[in-house]
Amino acid sequence: MLFGHNTNVTVGEIVYHVQTEDRGDGPALIDTTVYCRGRVMHRRTNNYIDLLPLDIDREQALKLRLSEQHRVVIEEIRSGSLHLPPLPPEPKPRQAPAAAAPAAIAAQPEPALLKLELLNARTWLAGKHAALQVLVQDTSGSPLAGARVVARVEGAASPAEFIAHTGSHGQTQLEFEMPKLAGGDAALVIEAAYGAVRGQLRFSLRAKPKVPAVS
Repeated sequence: MLFGHNTNVTVGEIVYHVQTEDRGDGPALIDTTVYCRGRVMHRRTNNYIDLLPLDIDREQALKLRLSEQHRVVIEEIRSGSLHLPPLPPEPKPRQAPAAAAPAAIAAQPEPALLKLELLNARTWLAGKHAALQVLVQDTSGSPLAGARVVARVEGAASPAEFIAHTGSHGQTQLEFEMPKLAGGDAALVIEAAYGAVRGQLRFSLRAKPKVPAVS
């Protein structure tokens, strides 16, 4: 069973994204990656061969071990004990392109789009808990590692975004509690970005009707 955690850690004005995931019982690895401004700043990997083959008890032990590795890396970032490389430069703001003739604009090709798939489209919501398993591929259909994935609920009473990055297999998981829906046009939006390339999934949401009280 694959699972993981994603956390944003703010130190001063710098935001680090920490992602810890189970690589599956093939490699049997717990992998933690620290990102900043789209770059990998630190990676920590530990195996769990001692827990194989997994059963219910060992799977629970794996979850605890994964959570502890995630927590330790976050604490090391906050305390400054984790020595990270120099920060990559801030991305430069894009300059508006010079005016071009209408014919030249029409000749420009459409930008390539990333391919996104919600792997657990039928089971991503359990009660109020959302767990999105997202696959990101490039235009050729190859899994894309290091893509930034953002999930948000449009039409929610309390708007919020949830961010993760894909691992080596082009997959990531975002977990959060579903906010209360405020309108009838609510939607779950999943976006991915890799450099200038983008992709999006959009699913309409409907609030469950309230059951009238029996008098």
